Amino acid sequence: MTKFKSEFLNIMDERGFYNQCTNEEGFDNYLYECEKTGKPAVGYLGSDPTGDSLHVGHIVPLMMLRWFQKCGHKPLTLVGGATARIGDPSGKDKLRPFLDEATLAHNAQGLKKSFSKFLKFGDGPTDALMVDNWEWFKDIKYLEFLRDIGTCYSVNRMLTMDSVKSRLEREQPMSFLEFNYMLLQGYDFCVLLQKYNCRAQIAGADQWGNITSGTELGRRRYDTELFGFTSPIITDSSGKKMGKSEGNAVWINEDKLPAYDYYQYFRNIGDAEVGKCLRIYTDLPMDEVHRLEQLQDKEINEAKKILAFEATKICRGEEEAKSAQETAIKTFEQGAAGDDLPTLNADLKAGIGVLDAFLQIGFVESKGEARRLIKQAGLKINGQPVTDENYVITAADAVDGAVKIAQGKKKFGIIK
Repeated sequence: MTKFKSEFLNIMDERGFYNQCTNEEGFDNYLYECEKTGKPAVGYLGSDPTGDSLHVGHIVPLMMLRWFQKCGHKPLTLVGGATARIGDPSGKDKLRPFLDEATLAHNAQGLKKSFSKFLKFGDGPTDALMVDNWEWFKDIKYLEFLRDIGTCYSVNRMLTMDSVKSRLEREQPMSFLEFNYMLLQGYDFCVLLQKYNCRAQIAGADQWGNITSGTELGRRRYDTELFGFTSPIITDSSGKKMGKSEGNAVWINEDKLPAYDYYQYFRNIGDAEVGKCLRIYTDLPMDEVHRLEQLQDKEINEAKKILAFEATKICRGEEEAKSAQETAIKTFEQGAAGDDLPTLNADLKAGIGVLDAFLQIGFVESKGEARRLIKQAGLKINGQPVTDENYVITAADAVDGAVKIAQGKKKFGIIK
């Protein structure tokens, strides 16, 4: 039995995406009418171009927007070319560094690449569209903005928002510039309403204050109800936010992270997270998700392989997913060196120090970390633990022209 009238909200509820909605019944009715009449609803997801790729931590609302499009609606991806110049204070302790024009333009193109892996862009009625809020903020007049928009906001209420309140409670300074952020994001929502008839914003739970600043502005200034819909913050069984792998971001774009590493991130998910991740990070039908999450003991590894393949297929394409899968099978099940393993090209005749090798291939962030792992027998060469931090890897260590190195049980690489 379905809980909602609209297909989209039923999918969100069933797959674990639903956290909070500004008006559940109103949003459901809006979506249902759009689905019934065949006229797409329009919703947006915003990202500031502070980097040139999204990572796994950004995927949850992006997958929500993917389902939004699958249900016949139109997604907008908003790149905050203007708001990136300020910085969202949510969850931050200090002002974000300012970026120059060239960096912002480069990062925006990287975000478009990330979005395109999950959404279909084009000119059709349900095709995604990317917009940049610098378009309407670059020529805005400050006094007019204060008069028209600033008067719609209560400072008393703004001080109660988590992004502001938590910062002040931690006695971390907040600039007036950052304090303005929620006004700018609220204004974004209303501009998108006027330009594209966009009435929904989809985001993670940490954006709730910024979202409601937009829905309130829509009601006060434009006499229109806008809807905010958020996903929960996805954590593992230890409470750690997903999207990080041993301190490193799991990037979406292939120039930032090989497909094999992306695959391995999901392959190494904890047993308790398998069902949740199958729901959120794949398009698999729920009947198949239910079957897989019932697997126990050694069989759960089969579910993890399917999770890794399906998640990689969405992000990197089926061919890359197959290649990553084959490399994992060769490496872990057949004991061979798979084709997609991280590779370090070095002059083995001259030799390379073991600390430099693990640092250059990216398995450690510093030589100090490598030394600690050596003491814990955590670094291996050709399957044997490294015991000497001054050891030099040479051609004598090569088997069939390559040296296999490993960090722990999950990171493998080759030196040629």
